[in-house]
Amino acid sequence: MLKPHLSRYWLNPEVEDLDAFADEAGLICDLYVQAQDLHGQGVHLVSTDEKTGMQATERKHPSKPTRPGLVERREFEYIRHGTRCLMANLEVATGRILAPSILPTRKEDDFALHLERTIDTDAEAAWIFVVDGLNTHQSEALVRLVAARCSIDEDLGEKGKHGILQSMQTRRAFLSEASHRIRFVYTPKHCSWLNQVEIWFSILVRRVLKRGSFGSVEELEARVLEFIAYFNRVLAKPFKWTYTGRPLAA
Repeated sequence: MLKPHLSRYWLNPEVEDLDAFADEAGLICDLYVQAQDLHGQGVHLVSTDEKTGMQATERKHPSKPTRPGLVERREFEYIRHGTRCLMANLEVATGRILAPSILPTRKEDDFALHLERTIDTDAEAAWIFVVDGLNTHQSEALVRLVAARCSIDEDLGEKGKHGILQSMQTRRAFLSEASHRIRFVYTPKHCSWLNQVEIWFSILVRRVLKRGSFGSVEELEARVLEFIAYFNRVLAKPFKWTYTGRPLAA
């Protein structure tokens, strides 16, 4: 049945190099398949990203609950109390959220601090972070963090001039080096949907953010952290990943 009143967003695939896409997407999908084995070996495979612009909006008047024959009615006008950014790690093997950070900003140092806190939950273990290609995910701060935690003593160079720190490409190559105990795997361009934490963010939106009313950013933070604790305790389980890494048809 045709439903002309419905629509959804669609991003047309623009894959410039099919072989490179297959390698990058295939690596991530292969890691998802290996997640349980890696977990058994003590390797943390986590999908990491930011949920930006979470708004602490308060409804100007209370909602009217649903009644027979009437849907819930929510006040249209609201009061803004500010925004927060959630940085979350989805552990692929268990479906749990590890070491979440809620901050006012998502700058380079914010993300590096979040990753440092995450690694500190099991400081000697191996970590694989699935991330998108955002510049803060390929930063000087991350290179220095990985070098310090992996006891890499070589000269890192200087940002914009030479060495590992010279450019985003050189930093990315270092951060994705498979021999490192802590490494990053990057999704192809326009493919953040390959990152499983995006699925969890959609759950957070539906369960907490979309219909929420928050009197302050502190209340927003508390509600999000309460939901994460509940989710980990009651709902968490591995996602059933079926995509195999082939380019999608338009």
